[in-house]
Amino acid sequence: MGSEVIIIPAIFGVLFGIYYLFISARNKERMALIEKGADASIFYSSKSKRITPIWKILILNISLLLMSIGIGVFIAGILHLTLGVEDDIAYPGTIFLMSGIGLFTGFNMTKNLDNK
Repeated sequence: MGSEVIIIPAIFGVLFGIYYLFISARNKERMALIEKGADASIFYSSKSKRITPIWKILILNISLLLMSIGIGVFIAGILHLTLGVEDDIAYPGTIFLMSGIGLFTGFNMTKNLDNK
């Protein structure tokens, strides 16, 4: 019963530690660049780099992922019923395979969107 009391503060402590290390490392890196005389414009990202809005990329990848999961379930059902593949093997394997193909397709389509 006492472990629940310890786990929650430990999780928050780890999250705070990661955030603190990120901020302090970024500050040290920026201070070192300023001391060397680097231009301050490198700290700010320009909006001209990203042509395609992030919401289009997100919608594209989520839709391809969900469609590929549906196709994976459909193909796994066919494998199980017609070829006699065990359902414990057919469903997870086909779903993961098709999900990977869908995410890879989304990556390539996103890359093509940025090139246009």
